[in-house]
Amino acid sequence: MNSRTFLFFLVLLFTPSLFVAQSIQLANASFEGEHSDATMPQEWSACQKSSTPDILPGSWGVYLEPFEGNSYIGLITRDDGSYESIGQKLSTPIQGQECYRFSVELAHSNTYANYNLPIRLRIWGATSRCSKDQLLVDSPSVKHFDWKTYELEFVSEAEYPYIIIEAFYAKGVYFPYRGNILVDGISLIRTCPRA
Repeated sequence: MNSRTFLFFLVLLFTPSLFVAQSIQLANASFEGEHSDATMPQEWSACQKSSTPDILPGSWGVYLEPFEGNSYIGLITRDDGSYESIGQKLSTPIQGQECYRFSVELAHSNTYANYNLPIRLRIWGATSRCSKDQLLVDSPSVKHFDWKTYELEFVSEAEYPYIIIEAFYAKGVYFPYRGNILVDGISLIRTCPRA
């Protein structure tokens, strides 16, 4: 083996990350916690003042079984223009100019204590806690009452060490209203090839 070939194999040996998709694991990605209203799941922080999600099932008339684990979160929008969002610092930051792919389980409840209209989920990349610097993902309005897997993909514009999950009103609706979305089982966030 000549020296160039040996050097090439050394580079391959010590840089395996170049050839393996990078992944980011969210802490408590299935929102495990004691079932209770207005409660933060461990590892997550509230991003709207005086507004926290509900750890379900069992509160507010919502009894859908979890997709994964023992609990999930419910996020709401209100008719006063406020809405719920939560965030966390990532184990590894989202890198700039990179494609990422992940899945999340979403559902809707028509018995959520008069917060019963369909809404959508928005996910933000953030440079600081709750700063909402880039809208990474914007789901359609969720109208189904059972869990469905949403495969989502985004390209980041910059490095983001934080992620924010937010309830928001349906597209094309220009007035605030009472709605809900149920969220469970966020997968690993993996890099993907760009077209």
